[in-house]
Amino acid sequence: MAIEAARAAGVPLQVGFNRRYDKAWAEARETIVSGGLGTPQLLRSLTRDPGLADPARVPVWAIFFETLIHDFDTLRFLNPGAEVTEVYAVADALVRPDFKERGLRDTALVSMKFDNGAMATAEANFHAVYGYDVRGEVFGSGGMVTMGDVRRSNMARFAADGVCSATTRLNVDLFHDGYTAQLASFMEAVKSGVVHGPGGEDARAALAIALACVHSVDEGRPVRLAEIFESPPVLAPYGVA
Repeated sequence: MAIEAARAAGVPLQVGFNRRYDKAWAEARETIVSGGLGTPQLLRSLTRDPGLADPARVPVWAIFFETLIHDFDTLRFLNPGAEVTEVYAVADALVRPDFKERGLRDTALVSMKFDNGAMATAEANFHAVYGYDVRGEVFGSGGMVTMGDVRRSNMARFAADGVCSATTRLNVDLFHDGYTAQLASFMEAVKSGVVHGPGGEDARAALAIALACVHSVDEGRPVRLAEIFESPPVLAPYGVA
């Protein structure tokens, strides 16, 4: 496994969970860590992509392994020290039902339980006609924080036909500053040999949640994360290298 190989070789291993580097998400975590929300109770993360260029090229279960895996990491990031213990997931091809028989799932909803008692939901859809939409929310015993805004700027046009704002269409635009900070962090890790960002264990945890979601959809039941760790599956059938 890459984690053990990197550790044995003394090579820094940093994973590209870029949302951790976005200012709003980083500030939300700082607020939570400092106790500003009290005890986290309900968490939510969503990703809505602006469209499918070619559904035939989307890998099976990509909605969990390529899209929602970022939401899974985000929810762990925003509930420090806690781990997901159980998931229940549903998924379907609502955007392109004609590709369902090929294995495409373009819409998914996941409910999760954490070992500290908090509950969370994650959702994704591959066709948000209004733009690239990534948002999060954490509700705690002492307050709430929200992150994410699909609007490209604070400018809004008011006219006879209503009010409108331009929206972000690409992830590289929405998370431009986050990607820049992520690369800077990785460069520093290469120089110093010390990783301060998400590492291999964070990737393993998010992947385990994604695998549990696939099992949950296939079997129509809640799946405990312990089941995944007790009997690690072969990843190739899921389209994961």
